[in-house]
Amino acid sequence: MTAFPQIGPGWTLFLDRDGVINERIFNNYVLDWAAFHFTDGLLANAAQIGAAFEHIVVVTNQQCIAKGLLSEQALDTIHQNMCDALQNAGLHIDIVLAATEFKNGQAQRRKPNTKMAFEAQAAFPNIDFQKSIMVGDTNTDILFGKKLGMYTVLVESSEKVKEAPDLKIAHLSELSRYLWK
Repeated sequence: MTAFPQIGPGWTLFLDRDGVINERIFNNYVLDWAAFHFTDGLLANAAQIGAAFEHIVVVTNQQCIAKGLLSEQALDTIHQNMCDALQNAGLHIDIVLAATEFKNGQAQRRKPNTKMAFEAQAAFPNIDFQKSIMVGDTNTDILFGKKLGMYTVLVESSEKVKEAPDLKIAHLSELSRYLWK
C-alpha cells in the first residue's frame, strides 16, 4: 500500500456519491431526497475533511436519468440538498458532475472514463491530478483515479473490486484520520 500523501495547499478531493457520501442502495437508485442517507460519521467529520482540500469535486455515474427513472431537475435537487447539508457541516463541494448516460451505451462521461475530471479542471484550472485523491467504492472509481495519476481510496462494500487502491477504509469519515498527523 502506498504511503498516504502529505496533504497541503492545492490538493483536490474527488468523491464518488453512492456508497461514499450516501448509503448505496444496491440494485436500485436514490430517486428522491428521502432515500438519501449520509454514510456513517460523515457529517461529524465533514469539517475536518473539508478543511484539508482546496477543491472538492463529486463525480457520479447516474444512469437512472437515461433510464427515465429520475429527471435531471430532480437529480439537481438531490445534489443541492446534499451540498447544503455538507456545507452546513463544514464541507464545501465546489462542483457536482453527473454522468447520466447508459452504462452499456456510448458512455463518454461515465467513470472510468476521465471526462468529468477534465470538466472539473476546466472549471478550476489549478486542479492538479497528481495532487488529488479519488475516493470511491467501485472498480470504475479506482480505475478513474489511477488513469489520472491520483491517489486512490476504496470505501469497502460488498462490491467486488479488482483494482488495488492505495488505501482501503470502511467509511469516508475515516479519511479524516489520515489528513492531520
